Amino acid sequence: MLASPRGLAVSLIACLVLCNGGAAAQADARLNAHFKISMVGVAIGQLSWVVDLSAGSYTTSANGKASGALSVLVNGEGRVATRGIIDGDRLHPTFFSSNVIEDGEAAGLQMTFENDSVKTLRLDAPPKKDGRIPVTEANRRGVTDPLTAMLIAAPPGEQNALVPAHCERVLPIFDGQRRYDLILSFKRLDSLKIDTGYAGPVLICSVMLKPIAGYRGDSMLVKYVGGQRDMEIWFAPIIGTGVIAPARLVMPTLIGTLEIAADRFEVTALKPAVPVVSPGMPLPPPTAPAAGDPPR
Repeated sequence: MLASPRGLAVSLIACLVLCNGGAAAQADARLNAHFKISMVGVAIGQLSWVVDLSAGSYTTSANGKASGALSVLVNGEGRVATRGIIDGDRLHPTFFSSNVIEDGEAAGLQMTFENDSVKTLRLDAPPKKDGRIPVTEANRRGVTDPLTAMLIAAPPGEQNALVPAHCERVLPIFDGQRRYDLILSFKRLDSLKIDTGYAGPVLICSVMLKPIAGYRGDSMLVKYVGGQRDMEIWFAPIIGTGVIAPARLVMPTLIGTLEIAADRFEVTALKPAVPVVSPGMPLPPPTAPAAGDPPR
């Protein structure tokens, strides 16, 4: 899935959330989204993204593929997934996994988090050296994963997350191999009509990438994208939850504009989980029959 240094696009777009008694989101919901990836208007790939919100926790996964002559910054295929919890309007991942194929090579990793820091990291293959800036233990503290970083919840008691203040933040991201910041700032409010699922207001944030570790100094991502201030993320609401998620990414580059745009952004209610009765668990007391009901 658009991996290695070229995996920024997935981290941005692919890269919710409730809390017991006071979270911003108010309903169990699922976002089912699909994105088209294009370079200078030419289709080079696609991305599917699913987010499940339930009381006190969230899970989200994305899978995609990009290839072709114009897929210079994004190239490969794979799947990433995250689960975690939220405290107020703060998202806290507990587990992240990534399985990608790039240039015919497969790579997988799994991370666990505790207190917004990486607790364990398992790589299916040794990390590449090839002149990359080393990732230190300090780089693994005070971070989030690429999927969680892209999901923004309104503060407790508020339902509208499409406010300029939600653009004013720095997202400290570690994807298991690379550490980088995404620096967001408010650009404007606008409207967006997606083919399926949503039409309405969106919050547009400008984005600057600040590579920190895990990169080669001469990589295309650092050379052509790092430090640029003209990237945009368009956030749309996950209706009924008080959470916003990316619906469009625009990334100007020296070879043209990379765009990742949703053509489906559907939200549905999740059915409550059916309680499971384990062996040895006492059954609930029988309900007394109503007056006039025949005995059972």
